[in-house]
Amino acid sequence: MIHPARMLAVLSTATLSLACKDAAPTAPPPASVVVATAVRKDVPVVVQATGSVEPMQTAAVAAQVDGIVERVTFREGDEVREGQVLFQIDARPYASALAQAEAMLGRDLVQLANAERDRVRMEDLAQKEYVTQQQVDQARSAALALAATIRADSAQLERARLDLERATVRAPISGRAGSVLVRTGNLVRASSGQPLVLINQIAPILVRFPVPARELPGIQQAGSGLSVTAMPVGDGSQVERGTLVFIDNAVDSLTGTIVLKASFPNQGRLLWPGALVRVTLTVTVERNALVVPVSALITGQQGTQLFVVGDSDRVHLKPVTVLRSSDSLAVLGTGIGEGDRVVIDGQVRVTEGARVRVLTP
Repeated sequence: MIHPARMLAVLSTATLSLACKDAAPTAPPPASVVVATAVRKDVPVVVQATGSVEPMQTAAVAAQVDGIVERVTFREGDEVREGQVLFQIDARPYASALAQAEAMLGRDLVQLANAERDRVRMEDLAQKEYVTQQQVDQARSAALALAATIRADSAQLERARLDLERATVRAPISGRAGSVLVRTGNLVRASSGQPLVLINQIAPILVRFPVPARELPGIQQAGSGLSVTAMPVGDGSQVERGTLVFIDNAVDSLTGTIVLKASFPNQGRLLWPGALVRVTLTVTVERNALVVPVSALITGQQGTQLFVVGDSDRVHLKPVTVLRSSDSLAVLGTGIGEGDRVVIDGQVRVTEGARVRVLTP
């Protein structure tokens, strides 16, 4: 049987231990956070938009004379050069018309020479009063009429030569050919207006994109030749670089945007007419700007804030002024200084004045 005094001592010891535990609870470990340092660097001021690709030039090649297509000298989708023969229309009727026009011109030249000799003879005889003035006028009129006929023959000859030349259809621009809309043996007519093939010039190529009208003053101040990059939507691995070449002359009052165009060399054929691209226009470069990662920013009812890690690894919440931001960086105006350590991951686990454990990013 346990002695009452010993039982009382055991109970007193247990009660004292429980009281000590309640009086001094174990402190939780500091939260782990990832930090980055606020630095000063040159930051490009960029405008981002979604644009559409369009060819630099488009040519709808059509027949300018009637006839049967004898030959198609290229394949659909080929790269063609300016002046390259694309179609050959039966040229025999036009060669015959050219020969006829040449013959008519030669005949009328002979008649004109004879009429000029008659005029000269009549004028000599009129001085000796061997012929009347009426006969002289008739000779002169005949020579003038034949001279007019010569001019008409020359025009007809030039037309026949042009028709013969047009029987050979050539590419008006360099570019990529589309679908061939006529085949060998088809009859084509100049009056139909139906194109034989469509050619798009894609190197260089244009990208058309809208930007907010508020960006217009900065763009105008920077001048022409601004750097522009374009990436196909859905493929961020390839980037085409070009320059700004066009600013529209009016702002769209419905959307509050203005249309710009940029030219790209497109030697690798990365950009294709009709495709959508992500456009980044570099307006200027801000020198020695204070920047932090965008992930450091906390936006709430009190505005934009961030956690700064101070002495003894304690964090303090500070309000900041954000001048502009991109996908990864934010340019700050006020709130912190160069060299401050800001929390970029783990903000939800810390509070004002809490001690943290800094992890290497």
